[in-house]
Amino acid sequence: MKQAPDPTLTSQRETLPMQVDVKIHSLHASGPVLADASVNLNGCFAIRGVKVVEGSNGPFVSMPSYKGRDGYKDICFPCTKEFHQQFHQAVLDAYQQTLAQIPQRQQEGQSQ
Repeated sequence: MKQAPDPTLTSQRETLPMQVDVKIHSLHASGPVLADASVNLNGCFAIRGVKVVEGSNGPFVSMPSYKGRDGYKDICFPCTKEFHQQFHQAVLDAYQQTLAQIPQRQQEGQSQ
């Protein structure tokens, strides 16, 4: 039997800021997958298997999923529109930041 949610917990959950830490593990030079990432939420919950994928409108975030009878289903996902936007933007920002560091790393390697 499900308990009704405590209204004080619900209001706290909506007002607490969510810390989204993203680590880009690898970049791919070819194929539709551009990068593999993991995401840590408030230092309490880790999500592995997040991917940055090239789409027709540019890169997008693909959540870990499994194949079911009706196609692929996300294993975990943001529940609100606001957090969906924050989560995906954090992953895409980390991806762009990692890309921006590549020329800098190459220059450092050549100068040594």
